[in-house]
Amino acid sequence: MGDGAAEHPAVEIENLVVRYPSVLAVDGLSHICPSGRITALLGPNGAGKSSVLGAVSTAVPADSGEIRIFGHDLRRRATAARARLGLVFQERTLDKDLSVQRNLWFHARLFGMGKADARERIDRVLAVFGLGDRRNDDVQKLSGGLARRVEVARALLHRPGLLVLDEPTTGLDPEARWQVWQDLRRMRTEFGVSILFSTHYMDEAEFADEIAIINEGKLVRHGSADELKLSLGSSSVLVRTEDDAAALANLSAAGHDVRFDAPGLVVRCAEPEKAIAQVVASTGTGVLEASVRHPTMDDVYLSVTAGSGGDRK
Repeated sequence: MGDGAAEHPAVEIENLVVRYPSVLAVDGLSHICPSGRITALLGPNGAGKSSVLGAVSTAVPADSGEIRIFGHDLRRRATAARARLGLVFQERTLDKDLSVQRNLWFHARLFGMGKADARERIDRVLAVFGLGDRRNDDVQKLSGGLARRVEVARALLHRPGLLVLDEPTTGLDPEARWQVWQDLRRMRTEFGVSILFSTHYMDEAEFADEIAIINEGKLVRHGSADELKLSLGSSSVLVRTEDDAAALANLSAAGHDVRFDAPGLVVRCAEPEKAIAQVVASTGTGVLEASVRHPTMDDVYLSVTAGSGGDRK
């Protein structure tokens, strides 16, 4: 379905700057989103995520920098770039007074699709999203989760290579949120579409192949969830003993990197699963509890956003 132009990345951003009258929203950000992958923009509210997506989707003018969609420069080949974009905005944009099918028809004609092609595409996306029996329902009768599925289906009608979603699960309950992410993973597999989305939820970011963390308008870290966690280098064995003071002295004497952290001790090590038996043996006292801890996305997020503030968009 997607015009992937596999020889090019889905998105290339170079030194992007976006300013509003009272704030510098995006401050010289550069990043490449590979084709055929799901990329998450993760950051606190006001970090600049929506401004980056707005610039990619051409909804927000960039003050400087370059953006290419599958090799098409947004300034010089805007029409070709936009044709490869499918957009799902944070705000609901369906016409509530029209049926599901009429909303899709309107989008298809807006993109110049012929009647036969539009009919085939509408049937296909409704089937894929399990909406075939809801095609004649008025949008206003749909739950928030179903309405979001219609918006994603609509965005895929014209065969975009890149699907851009700004906070796609805002206002949805946990079950509907989970369904959105199952749908998006299927879209990549079944339609070959690349996906770029923004979120401030750590659990949602982990659905992505790559996470780009944005803070105060800058890209501060990127990589897969596993790579980002490992980059902290803070895996550890947690132990609680009958005499933590004695255990601390014994572990330190044995060469372990150990510290107090109520209600016990933290022993930092690269491979805690392999080290746990030795750690327990080195305490020299009765061990009440021992477990392994690896960094989480919360740890990664806090390590790069702690103390941030501002009113970026």
